[in-house]
Amino acid sequence: MRVRRRVLAFAASALVTLFVLLTVSLTTGEMRMPAATALRALVGLGDAGDVLVVQQFRAPRAVAAIVAGAGLGAAGCVLQRLFRNPLASPDVMGVTGGASLGAVALIAAGASQTLIPVGALGGGLLSALLLGVFAWRSGVAVTRLVLTGLAVQAGLAAAVNLMIVRFPAELAGSALQWTTGSVYGRTWTEVWGAAGAMVLALAAALLLHRRLAVLDLGDESAGALGLGTSAARLQLLFVAVALASLAAALAGPVTFVALAVPHIVRFVTGPPTAASLGLAGLTGAVLLLASDLVVQHLLPVEGLPVGAVTATLGAPWLLVLMLRQSSPVQKSHA
Repeated sequence: MRVRRRVLAFAASALVTLFVLLTVSLTTGEMRMPAATALRALVGLGDAGDVLVVQQFRAPRAVAAIVAGAGLGAAGCVLQRLFRNPLASPDVMGVTGGASLGAVALIAAGASQTLIPVGALGGGLLSALLLGVFAWRSGVAVTRLVLTGLAVQAGLAAAVNLMIVRFPAELAGSALQWTTGSVYGRTWTEVWGAAGAMVLALAAALLLHRRLAVLDLGDESAGALGLGTSAARLQLLFVAVALASLAAALAGPVTFVALAVPHIVRFVTGPPTAASLGLAGLTGAVLLLASDLVVQHLLPVEGLPVGAVTATLGAPWLLVLMLRQSSPVQKSHA
């Protein structure tokens, strides 16, 4: 009962925080407006100028951050439980590298800006396919998947860097900014498309949660209970990659969010449950929207992508996690 109260309190706090951040994102900027005015403009009421600013510029950017953050948080939650590794994230599994490669390839081809998220989604799914093919021979063992993911990520990142170096100067700047992650300039078409697909991916993750809970017991115990561990792991891996790829298609390869969110949820609510997935999505949305507000209003550098802030936060966080994993206390329990 106490755990349930913590979960409900955490969910309520996250929802209130998200509403406050969304209100701030709609009311602040070069053209400030009261919260009541911004909320009325959001539904098409009030001055035409206010409606234009809120509906066409501020709201799509804020909703894009919410949708992408939710996808990253849920993807990180699934991956860390799937691999039983606190360092597992879409970065490790090569998803961000694949998304970057797909987007940069379309930029190089001179494709329309609206098609770039489609390239990112395709690239992320391609990286998952490569990961599954390379790891299949070992029966999809956890260690093999992590090592293969690192190799796939390194290879895709090298390909992206090579393409950017060979770009003309006018394309290199656009490609480089996209690969750091940004929700600037998102349109409602992009947002609703990604949001619809994200809902389906989250629903699939919830449906597969029981298999994830069985895998938590270990492969031998899961097999004894009649679960095909290799098939279940690949299904969950595909769902996690789809979540991360959709987020990357909308916001670029934003780092840190998928890595940190599962730890935050676990710290507050304890051992993972079915509710952890929803809480991870909610926390990811709060974290990415807050980071984007920092980029817009608190930093002196204009045009800085949100990925630069999350990467700055992520570097010390990753270092702390690695030190904890290699500490004598951790080793003594190994």
